[in-house]
Amino acid sequence: MPVPHDIAAETELWDTFAESAFRQDAQPAFCWTQYPGHGPGPELLGDPRSVLEIGCGTGRALAYLAGQGIRAQGVDLSSVMVGKCTERWADTGAAFVRGEVLDYLAACADSFDAIYSIFGAAWFTDPNRLFPLVRARLNDGGVFVFSHPPAIPGAYGPQGMYKGGFAGKAMFTYRYSYRPAVWERLLIRAGFTSAHATVLHAPQPDHIGTLIVRAEAH
Repeated sequence: MPVPHDIAAETELWDTFAESAFRQDAQPAFCWTQYPGHGPGPELLGDPRSVLEIGCGTGRALAYLAGQGIRAQGVDLSSVMVGKCTERWADTGAAFVRGEVLDYLAACADSFDAIYSIFGAAWFTDPNRLFPLVRARLNDGGVFVFSHPPAIPGAYGPQGMYKGGFAGKAMFTYRYSYRPAVWERLLIRAGFTSAHATVLHAPQPDHIGTLIVRAEAH
């Protein structure tokens, strides 16, 4: 059953996050996991000429790809984050747009060789609505890759998440958690020709791993 996303409230949440997460002295970097230098890199995207990052956050990954000569565009719900990214990464050529990802993809006229999400919109958007829209915006032979933490055993589907601790103003959003095989089925159902989901172990035993999902469109 769909959960009641409140986009205005979630915008406030991500604007608050932007104020604390963005660093003006940050450098371009591309990493799928929460552990710097761990796991695969942008090679999972293939050799794209154009990319779209959904839920682009601090923009470091997009800035890295733009520096490789790739047409790099990002969309994020937070106008605060988009403004900070536009100012910080202006010299890289990366472009940042403020928008709700479902509305943006539905109205977008561009297509891309790769669409990706690193702990971004693919974690916080209903995949039954998101995946068909992503598929429609991919060029033939394109790829969709995303990463985020794996599901907690026994806790599947949409999961409520408060911002910060459990005191103060109630700002919350929903994230989506499934077993790897379920992610694969959702992508095939959305029109992707192949999908592979796996959990990459953390560099230290018993630490939280990273779910990495890659789907191809032919």
